Amino acid sequence: MGLYQDLITLDGWTFLAQICNLMIQMLIFKKFLLNPIKKVIADRKAKADSEIADAQKLRTEAEAMKAEYEQNLQNARAEANQIVANAQKTATARSEEIVGEARAQAAALKQKAESDIAQERKKAVNEVKDEIGGIAMEIASKVVEREISEKDHKDLIDEFIKNVGEAS
Repeated sequence: MGLYQDLITLDGWTFLAQICNLMIQMLIFKKFLLNPIKKVIADRKAKADSEIADAQKLRTEAEAMKAEYEQNLQNARAEANQIVANAQKTATARSEEIVGEARAQAAALKQKAESDIAQERKKAVNEVKDEIGGIAMEIASKVVEREISEKDHKDLIDEFIKNVGEAS
């Protein structure tokens, strides 16, 4: 038991030596191990903080670029809609103009055709009048040459009608 008793007893000088030993080990541990570890941790933390700050800066820039892109896209869509609306208005105006020109040309052609028909009708009437006058002159000259009987008179009228029928 004496052996075990020495292990449990507290000796002041041994205790003091052990505490001093522990302090020296802690100082060595702190100087050579803890300070470099703290420095590495601080460096890593600074690096992580700078990377986070860079990432936030890049995110802000990306959001700004996205907003600018969306604004440009919206402007482009508005401009495209404006161009389409203008093109539709121009096309509508041009189609109305073409339809108006076509109607004017059709009216002019119709007017010309009507005037041509009227001229041809007058010409035909004048020709018929000339032919009738000529036939009347022939009949008159035949009447003057001879005395007309009732039968001759009927024959002349029939001949006149026949000649008028052939002329038209």
